[in-house]
Amino acid sequence: MSDYGDLLAGVRRRTKISRYRPVVLFLVPVAAILFQVYVPLFLDYLGYLELPLLVTVYFAAMRRRPVAGLLYGAGIGLAQDALSQNPLGMFGIVKTLVGYFAASASLRFDADNPGSRFVLAFFFFVFHQAMYWVLGRALIGTPVELGAARTLVLAGMNGAVAVPFFHLLDKLKES
Repeated sequence: MSDYGDLLAGVRRRTKISRYRPVVLFLVPVAAILFQVYVPLFLDYLGYLELPLLVTVYFAAMRRRPVAGLLYGAGIGLAQDALSQNPLGMFGIVKTLVGYFAASASLRFDADNPGSRFVLAFFFFVFHQAMYWVLGRALIGTPVELGAARTLVLAGMNGAVAVPFFHLLDKLKES
C-alpha cells in the first residue's frame, strides 16, 4: 500500500465515531430549541445560553462526519428559525456552517477532552455570532448588533456551560 493509504488508515483508526439512538438525535435538539425559545421568557438570565448551538457542536464533533454535521446543523437551525421571530434561514445557514466546521475540526484533534470542548464551544459561539452579523447585514440589510466584548463574555459563559453539558450528553451514547 502507498504511504498515503497508510496515512489514511492510521487516521481512520484514531478517530472514534460516536453512535446515538435516533430518538436521542431527535429529542435532544428539540429540547434544546424549546429551551432556547421558552425558558428565557420566564428566566431572563438564561437568555445568554445558546443550547441549540451547543447541541450542534456536540453532535457534529462527536460524529466526526462533516456532511452529517452539515445536515444536523441545518436541521437544528431551520427548526430554531421556525420557532423564533428571526427571518427564516438565518440560523439555518449559520448552524449549517457551524456543524460542518465542528465536524471537520474534530477530525484534526481530540474532541473528548474538556479543554478542547471549552475551546470548541467558545470558538463556535464567536463564529456563530460573527456569521449571523455578516448574514444579517449582507442578506437582509438590517443592522444586527455585534458587541465584541459582550460576545466574548457570552462565549466564555457558553464554553463553561458546554463542558458539563457535553459530559451529560456523553451518557446518551450507545455502548
